[in-house]
Amino acid sequence: MSIPVEKMENIGDEAFDQYLTFSLAGEEYGVDILGVQEVKVWTSVTVLPNTPAYIKGVLDLRGAIVPIIDLRARFGIDGVDYDDTTVIVVLKLKIDNRDRIIGLVVDSVSDVLDIRKSDIKSIDDFDLRTRSEAVTGVATVNSKLVIMLDAARLYTSSKVEALDGVG
Repeated sequence: MSIPVEKMENIGDEAFDQYLTFSLAGEEYGVDILGVQEVKVWTSVTVLPNTPAYIKGVLDLRGAIVPIIDLRARFGIDGVDYDDTTVIVVLKLKIDNRDRIIGLVVDSVSDVLDIRKSDIKSIDDFDLRTRSEAVTGVATVNSKLVIMLDAARLYTSSKVEALDGVG
C-alpha cells in the first residue's frame, strides 16, 4: 500500500495537512500522515508477559522490535476478531528527541484526507472530560466526523513506555 507523505501546498489562505484516517468500531480516526511509516496487514505478534491488555505484543519489523497496541482495547472499546481488513498502522514518532516506532491495530484504513488545522475543533472547546489524552480534536470532513489523534500523546500517556528498551 502506497501512502503519500508530503504536506499539501497552500490552497487559498491556509495550508492543508494530510491525515491518514482509519476505522475503529464504526468511527473514523485520523493521524498526521507525516508520522506514518507504513500500513501492514495484520500478522501475529510475539506476546510479552506482564504487559497491559491493550499491548498485543511486539513485532520484528526489519530488525526493529515494535510494540503493537490494539486501539480498541486502549480506548476501552469491545474487541472483535481480526479479519482481512484489520491492519497495523506503523508510526514513527519523535519523543524526547528520540525516534520511537509503534504499531496501532485498527479495524481498517479508510483514506488520506486534506484537513485545515482551523477545521479541527479542539475537545477543550466542548468542555468534555475525555479519558484519552491522545484525542486532540474533531474535524468534519464531507459531513463525517473524524476524531483526531496525537500519536505521540498516545505513546507517552500509555504504559507502552514500560517497553522503552524494546522499541
